[in-house]
Amino acid sequence: MTKVITYGTYDMLHIGHINILVRAKAQGDYLIVGITSEDYDRSRGKLNVSQSQQERFDAVKALDFVDEVIFETHKNQKIDDIIKYDIDKFVIGDDWVGKFDYLKQYTQVIYLPRTKGISSTQLRQQNSHNINLGIIGVNYDAIRFSKEAQFVSGANITSIYSDAPNIEQKSLKTIAKPLFTDLNQFLNSNIQAVYICEDINKHYDLIKICLLSGKHVLCENPLVLQENQLEELLQLSKQQNKILLSAIKTAFAPAFNKLLEELSNNPIGDIKEIRTTFTSLYAQKGSSQQYIKNGATNLLMDYPYLLIHKLAHKYNTLQFIDQKENNYDISNRAITTHPNGIIGIATVGIGIKSNSDAVISGTKGFVYIPAPWWLTKEFYFRFEDPNKEYSFEYEFAGDGLRYMISEFISLIQRDELESSRLTHEDMISLSKIIIQYNKENK
Repeated sequence: MTKVITYGTYDMLHIGHINILVRAKAQGDYLIVGITSEDYDRSRGKLNVSQSQQERFDAVKALDFVDEVIFETHKNQKIDDIIKYDIDKFVIGDDWVGKFDYLKQYTQVIYLPRTKGISSTQLRQQNSHNINLGIIGVNYDAIRFSKEAQFVSGANITSIYSDAPNIEQKSLKTIAKPLFTDLNQFLNSNIQAVYICEDINKHYDLIKICLLSGKHVLCENPLVLQENQLEELLQLSKQQNKILLSAIKTAFAPAFNKLLEELSNNPIGDIKEIRTTFTSLYAQKGSSQQYIKNGATNLLMDYPYLLIHKLAHKYNTLQFIDQKENNYDISNRAITTHPNGIIGIATVGIGIKSNSDAVISGTKGFVYIPAPWWLTKEFYFRFEDPNKEYSFEYEFAGDGLRYMISEFISLIQRDELESSRLTHEDMISLSKIIIQYNKENK
């Protein structure tokens, strides 16, 4: 029996896809089709895929001439699959001529002609609609967001809002969008969604106003500073049928999600300890003293605790060890214990500098994520036997915001209220750490 394998995204399955799959099947007796996962597509810069990976998987699986369907999750998988499935022929479209010649040492490589005049890109342009976004806040975050949004299909920034008496003119000029100084006029403009990057003490009120105005909301962290506020806002978002999403970019990074997927198979045994660090010297970056006085916990803790929460879930006990200057924390360490025996250690600092890496320790090995770990590009599995060690490396475009923006836009276009990468439960758990610290340090 001759086994054939091919790969693709297969978004909005169309006649061009079917034609090449028919040609692929004609090359042998058994056809395996690899569907690229959402995270792998995003790591390759494909940020505008319309359908979920499961929808694309099911559409290809429904073709009666396709014998088997698998997911492709990383760039080195093709070699592994060719060996694993004992593949005789690897086939791909002729727009990739030469790209996969390196596979010839493992199997026969065949480039097949594409169907002209049809593509998923064309169909997406015909069927998808742009989302008009407004930005609340004029600062460095707003500049980064506006630059990264240019790489996301369907994201269209139309305006910005700020009532600050001294608006950063340089930032305003860089963003180059109409400025509103009246919030009601801004919300009554043609925007469907907002990105909030204002003073953190204003987040709760701004989120609530935007949701009540019928806008989807993506907001910088922390979303709230007091108990029960986030639960209230999430309930309001459901009532309004609008999205409320926390802007923790790490949660949407392709490599970070691949890390979580790998760890779900317990390659390092039972996880026993998770250490994560995030330090940033904002004063040296030119941040205002008003911003810095929010403290290390409010500004940074969401990131290191995200990894702990994703792997260890709810905690039993929580202890803080902080250092303060001028009545705010310049560093803090949150130590948590969990029902499954895991210890979490999340360290943040804005007045100290440390190696911002992460280590996940298990009973059979450990995972090391180099600094800056929250911009996850690579991670390493280490074991007692070095011959068993392996690693993953992913492309990481820009500073990671485009993956977050892509998720936000996709949720809106798919009419989904919650991200599987950062769920409502995730957001509530992260907020509780910050809220508890603020309660203890009134």
